Amino acid sequence: MQNQSDLKHFYIPEEQSIYLLSHADAKKLKDWFALCTKQLQRLGYKNIEMIGKGAFGFAFAGTNNRGEEHVFKFSRINLPQHVQDRLEEEAFMLGQVQHPHVPPLIQFQQIKRQSILVMHRAQGEDLEKVSLRLGPLPVGMLLKIAVQLADVLIALRTNKTVKGLKPIVHGDIKPSNVVWDAATETVGLIDWGSSVHAQLDEYGQHVNQNVMDLMSADIQHTNSRLGDVYFIGDDQLNGALSSPRFDEQGLASTLYALASGQSARFGRHVIPPSALGLPRVFADILTGLLSDDDKQRRAAGDAFFKHIYLLKNIKLATTPPPTMAALIPSWATRREKEIETVVYSSRKSYLRQQAEIDEDDLKYINDAQFERYYKNYMQGMGETEKAFIAAVSRLGKYPVVGGLVVRWQPEGVFIDSSLNLFDPELKYSFDMSVNVVVTLARAIHRDGIFKSCMFNAKDTLHIERDDEAQAFQPSAGMRIPFEKSKLSVFEDEGRMHSYFEDGEDPDELLKLPEPLLDIIAQLNKIHHTGCIIFEALPKHLKIHNYYKLLDHREEQRFSELLERVIELIPTIEGIGISGFMKLPYKDTRFFEHRAKAKTHYYPNQTRASE
Repeated sequence: MQNQSDLKHFYIPEEQSIYLLSHADAKKLKDWFALCTKQLQRLGYKNIEMIGKGAFGFAFAGTNNRGEEHVFKFSRINLPQHVQDRLEEEAFMLGQVQHPHVPPLIQFQQIKRQSILVMHRAQGEDLEKVSLRLGPLPVGMLLKIAVQLADVLIALRTNKTVKGLKPIVHGDIKPSNVVWDAATETVGLIDWGSSVHAQLDEYGQHVNQNVMDLMSADIQHTNSRLGDVYFIGDDQLNGALSSPRFDEQGLASTLYALASGQSARFGRHVIPPSALGLPRVFADILTGLLSDDDKQRRAAGDAFFKHIYLLKNIKLATTPPPTMAALIPSWATRREKEIETVVYSSRKSYLRQQAEIDEDDLKYINDAQFERYYKNYMQGMGETEKAFIAAVSRLGKYPVVGGLVVRWQPEGVFIDSSLNLFDPELKYSFDMSVNVVVTLARAIHRDGIFKSCMFNAKDTLHIERDDEAQAFQPSAGMRIPFEKSKLSVFEDEGRMHSYFEDGEDPDELLKLPEPLLDIIAQLNKIHHTGCIIFEALPKHLKIHNYYKLLDHREEQRFSELLERVIELIPTIEGIGISGFMKLPYKDTRFFEHRAKAKTHYYPNQTRASE
């Protein structure tokens, strides 16, 4: 039987939607949320909302009777005690930071087994959400963010205690940890769960200059925490001694991601800072900070702080630069029904390289995020392949359903798509994220195919059983929904794309019974677009789905076949995932291979103000 842990890589490493959990797990989570809300209400807080969740805990926000907004971080009580203790360590580190761009600590307390960290709430919206709404951020906004965060980093590296210099490393600078207040155009740096006292200063010298302190300190092993592997630099990832240079890397990755409309740093070789329309001095600094060469990174970090005044006073053109066109089509319509998109991607194995990571180099890490990322997701992939996967993952942060198929051939890249966005206001940002997928795909050179389905988690069907020996039994009245296109399309214009045409998928582990495959083959002959994915766990079967019927004449037959799929669910045996997707070929777009995006700086009228 397939081990359940082997299924993890089918989901991009984010917390699963509550709509994908089993009934029991979803109820536990809802009950826990209700308990936290009730406790905060007893303390006199109003307007309580959950604002974040991660591998180690949850964050809520509430308003007290004085109108002040506070944030409450709860550790997950099912974690080992040494992991729960990290919340107290976070409170200790945050308590040492006093800066206008850092919301301060209020208190840390422990109620029975539950640790709670209370702090002021940063005003505004985190930059990951801003990025998803606006797309690549305007240059003026990027420069303001860069200058303000630089001021925070200067304060951290010059932090002093009664014993002298004691630099602090935040360790997890990324867009979602930077809050932007549009009203005041100021930032707030949040989430200090990865922060530590630096072992080395920015010059690579041990911070403890006293001989006795050096003798008592562990100067051979890093004290650093992991941070988000999508944004931290190689030094932090590979376990170097902690240093303020770590935060230079996190800041550079954050600025690069915001400037390029990405959610990771991996695309920097294909879409370099010099291609993002930035002022040249700013682009050159980011290029150096994101370099693979350690000397170049340090020199660029020094140049960044040296040129803060210049970056702060760059005079920008009053006319905004022209917007970019979409490289492949998408359709945006407003829909009242709320969408919670999940991305399912198969055929990733060919993206992995032969060279595997040395496990011995990674033993120092004991981190849930790293486990999700490397062991089950991107292990063995090159930087461009990681960037491509991360870019596809970003599409799932929009309210979108449909699919994407990328076929690499010697002459170039063929892309088929059906992308249906349900918020027209996000159209430009979404198109720019799709453009990133295309640009990265063009830089990958190998024969192969990649497929990705995007469906609404709220439409997922759930069937549970008490014992693996039992069959999965659908409830009475269970049905697979489908939409109809506005206009009926009678003829199939060109070939249709489905999994059947490409043979078995090596990344799919569930073998469906032949009668069920026969029904899906019959569905395949009816003109439609969409996907169905069967995900079988030991006691839980999920059927992810999105269907749009194009030939309205076949509505009754289409409905009957979907009913037959439900009837055959008890015949499914084994553990794993199997999916089928159908896309029209008529919108196939072709792109020649291109290793690197073209150089593009901010227009020449950029000048420093006098």
